[in-house]
Amino acid sequence: MDFCLCEIIQCLVSLAALVLIVVVIVAHVSASGMIDLGRHEKEKYFLTAQGKKETFPSLFDPHTLELSVVVPSYNEEQRLPVMMEETMEYLEKRQKQNPSFSYEVIVVDDGSKDKTSEVAMGYTEKYGDDKVRVLTLVRNRGKGGAVRMGTLSSRGRLILMADADGATKFEDIEKVEAALKDLSPKPDNMAIACGSRAHLEEESVAKRSMFRTFLMYGFHFLVWFFCVRGIRDTQCGFKLFTREAALKTFCSLHVERWAFDVELLYIAQCFKIPIAEVAVNWTEIEGSKLVPFWSWLQMGRDLVFIRLRYVTGAWRLESPRKTQ
Repeated sequence: MDFCLCEIIQCLVSLAALVLIVVVIVAHVSASGMIDLGRHEKEKYFLTAQGKKETFPSLFDPHTLELSVVVPSYNEEQRLPVMMEETMEYLEKRQKQNPSFSYEVIVVDDGSKDKTSEVAMGYTEKYGDDKVRVLTLVRNRGKGGAVRMGTLSSRGRLILMADADGATKFEDIEKVEAALKDLSPKPDNMAIACGSRAHLEEESVAKRSMFRTFLMYGFHFLVWFFCVRGIRDTQCGFKLFTREAALKTFCSLHVERWAFDVELLYIAQCFKIPIAEVAVNWTEIEGSKLVPFWSWLQMGRDLVFIRLRYVTGAWRLESPRKTQ
């Protein structure tokens, strides 16, 4: 009996090792080593309030504004106006109180099939193209791809990514700004402050089904085990970067869909960029593009692949490089 048990254990260990080898090989072979920072000709321009084409600036250029807000948007014609009204009201009020404060909002239409770009252009016409610009992507890249394209087109000293659903109260930017300021030292002026919903976890568990709670904790474990430690909520879409930190991290980013936040923070920790996490007010908004089971499954796969691809050398941390 003991002999049979030993054989079974040996078989299971061998099978596990074989599966691991296969997963590593698949992760390495399926990886694209090149990071695509290029853009379609149409994506190099934005429309002014008068309908003229102007060239987007580059993240590689020196900053000319205090704050850039990047809003990734996919089929958001219904939810975007609520977020933009709140955002513009706050930013305009802040500018009136402090005339030296300057800002821009870049709405990135991620290949939407609805009128997201038209809705966003309404704010360009209302506030001017120096304050609101619309970047319309030719194809759907995914949220991470949209955030990166907007960030690479920004002018701010600080760059905030904020979701189009307005789930996070925009005035909480003051909290992440304070957290960013308190980070010390900032090597080469690089720092990141992440909004966090971790303080709401107990309440959300009480409202969710057992299955969704299991998926949530499983995802958190995979994030901790494979990629990022010390950050309780990697997925909150409210993150503030210094311009230098954005340049360093987004130029190495490979994942363009839901798990991009995790890779972004993994890259930051590899570069030893200081990261703060601060609680923000957050409300769940109907109309999420996240399909619970399949999206979590895809993110789980991406988490495993992120670590394996860096470990095997399929992906490497890149030095910032300017492209057309």
